[in-house]
Amino acid sequence: MSRQVFLYDPPDRFVAGTVGLPGRRTFFLQATAGPRVTSVALEKTQVAALAERMNELLDEVVRRSGGSAAVPAVASTEITDSDPLDTPVEEEFRVGTMALAWDGEEQRMIVEAQALVELDADSEENLAEAEERLLQDEENGPPMLRVRLTGAQARAFAKRALDVVNAGRPPCPLCSLPLDPEGHVCPRQNGYRRGA
Repeated sequence: MSRQVFLYDPPDRFVAGTVGLPGRRTFFLQATAGPRVTSVALEKTQVAALAERMNELLDEVVRRSGGSAAVPAVASTEITDSDPLDTPVEEEFRVGTMALAWDGEEQRMIVEAQALVELDADSEENLAEAEERLLQDEENGPPMLRVRLTGAQARAFAKRALDVVNAGRPPCPLCSLPLDPEGHVCPRQNGYRRGA
């Protein structure tokens, strides 16, 4: 079976968002172009890592170009997207591997999110070999979302993604673990329940 690639070049919209209540949220990347909508599920830490790495890559592009690249230093308020995810949110796949690249010729950020795949291997060496084969197989690999963004779109995505990640449960002032509405057992108070 050939690989399914969800290509958005360019997307009308590319955002990170959530479904559910804080503490029980499911995180998604969602790309849209006209009537097409693709939503892929991923972990909160993956969203945070993607946004942070995207900002780092954009900063490096600006630094190497001496400021001549079409990349804003901060996200523009004009293209800030705070709307919820387009509904219905239907998960195409769960993300396993992500990649970022900068196309210097076209001045575009390339974001790839590849489906999670279980590999069977009996040794570390065989596992590494299986992973390499999977990554090199452009024709028969797992499903992939590929999005090409301008520098401004990438900055706006990164800002929203970090805002979404930080919009969860507030941290406990003593231990920094997330507080549930019912409170939580705080290790800094020897296990006594602390209210929200």
